[in-house]
Amino acid sequence: MIQMDDILKIAIEKDASDIHLICGLKPMLRIIRDLIPIEECEILTEDDMLEIYDYFIRGNVDKDTTFKKTKKLDTSHEFENIRLRVNISLSNDIPIFTLRLIKEELPQFKDLGVPDIVRRMTFQPQGLILVTGKTNSGKTTTLNALVNEINETQNKKILSLENPIEYKHTSKKSVIVQKEVGVGKDSLCFSDGVKNSLREDCDIVIIGEIRDKETMEAAIETAESGHLVIGTLHTKSCAETIDRMINFYEIRDQATVKYLLSSLLKLVISQRLLKGTDGKLVLVPEVMVVDNIVAGLIRKEKISVSEIEDAIQSNLEKGSIGLINSIAKLFVEEKITLEQAKAQIEEKNIEVLNRTIMQMRIKKEKGMNI
Repeated sequence: MIQMDDILKIAIEKDASDIHLICGLKPMLRIIRDLIPIEECEILTEDDMLEIYDYFIRGNVDKDTTFKKTKKLDTSHEFENIRLRVNISLSNDIPIFTLRLIKEELPQFKDLGVPDIVRRMTFQPQGLILVTGKTNSGKTTTLNALVNEINETQNKKILSLENPIEYKHTSKKSVIVQKEVGVGKDSLCFSDGVKNSLREDCDIVIIGEIRDKETMEAAIETAESGHLVIGTLHTKSCAETIDRMINFYEIRDQATVKYLLSSLLKLVISQRLLKGTDGKLVLVPEVMVVDNIVAGLIRKEKISVSEIEDAIQSNLEKGSIGLINSIAKLFVEEKITLEQAKAQIEEKNIEVLNRTIMQMRIKKEKGMNI
């Protein structure tokens, strides 16, 4: 008989970020990017997987119905004051589970390695700020650390829409309302929650994930009506984020959307997490501050990724940070290896990386900031 509590205790003791439960394998922990089996556990059987399903569903009819209808379920679970984000899906018609452990104590914004321009932009009275990156790039942690920073320094009403709620915030200087999105939850979908925020006298709306056109439209409408909207997108770069947002729309509507985005979008941060030379995860940020030059590029008939990347690189004095600069800085500071640095960029940009590293080394030798 599977002892799910024991698996969770081991994961917490080993400071795992994720647990993978798959039929035919031992329970697997992800610890600083590496997948490691729990050797003291037996290989999981089909009966084990059904027991684990019952452990997380706990007789909840709505959850069971949703899973059987859609063959997937996102939910949350609490164990010994640790919150877990639980994803249940199917493989060979057998449930499999991916669990994300949410640390009880949220890291301070200043300790994450996120550039301070992101924090400063939250003082904007209205507009759109996006935190982007691939899966497991730390977007949710950055977003919640940003919410906590606003909560401690600004007097605002913050409405947060999440699926599921990971960090529970307590109102401090700000008033925070957290809503869980999903069937049987506080809001049926993200777009509904964003639309309703217009009637809730909010100053700042947090969107856990902008995943469709309806949510994007609601986010733009909310920003246009005088609110600050902060959301996340699954994209790998600032330039790709612009392209993705525009491509939510039909070609006939894209000119209008480009005009709105060029005036409402204030900042995009795209982040990656790498395993550093000290064995800990290190953040690699790319930041795009939307000034008149970037706004002009957004409004162009055809979006050019290379032009946006060049604009980021030439806008450093306003707070933008190019990906190559971030990677070069981390290498010069000996936080990542040269192999890791080169693996993060396209082959055509290797020479630019080498030049940037050389320039930063010269500055470092002269005692200048890099």
